[in-house]
Amino acid sequence: MHDTAPAYGLWSLVIVNSVVFILFAYSFFKPQTPRDWRSFSAFSAFLVALFAEMYGFPLTIYFLSGWLQSRFPDVDWFSHDAGHILEMIFGWKTNPHFGPFHILSFIFIAGGFILISAAWKVLYDAQQTRSLATTGPYSYVRHPQYVGFILIMFGFLLQWPTILTLAMFPVLTVMYVKLAHTEEQDARAEFGDAYDKYASEVPGFIPKLSRLFGQESSGGYRHG
Repeated sequence: MHDTAPAYGLWSLVIVNSVVFILFAYSFFKPQTPRDWRSFSAFSAFLVALFAEMYGFPLTIYFLSGWLQSRFPDVDWFSHDAGHILEMIFGWKTNPHFGPFHILSFIFIAGGFILISAAWKVLYDAQQTRSLATTGPYSYVRHPQYVGFILIMFGFLLQWPTILTLAMFPVLTVMYVKLAHTEEQDARAEFGDAYDKYASEVPGFIPKLSRLFGQESSGGYRHG
């Protein structure tokens, strides 16, 4: 955990990681409408804030340094590995990259990207025929792409929690919920009773356990 390489001030890594992950997310989400771009821009801002603290300036560590050092004096809180705060606090100090929170974060992040990609394909096919998307992820929740963004952000919070991203997470979640409600108004105007029936059967963001275990079948919709 101790080395001579600088732990922070690596702004080139901030830029590189931000660009790579934003482009990676773009390839999965493929924003088209102004609403798509708003949701994607908010997610991009979250990533920039995350990597700015991960490699640039550890604002959270500075802010909490007094409390952290007094409670965990054996940790070098200004080393890079110590940015994995949850691993440090719960005693996984050997290599935080193999800690339980870090591994769990990868599961959420990968799951979020897979969900966004799978939902986009279903949505794209439905848009080509101007029909309601009712298969794949849309048969579990009405807004799988927004769920995907939330899962990715939560995964990053498990891996590298910061004050700024912790503050942004609920704000962005509420924003995605509001965007979803707006989309549903458009869907009802376009599909009428068909969408009402679908909405009565499929939850917005949290799938039914019976559906997850294959005891039900249902449909889906537009972007989110």
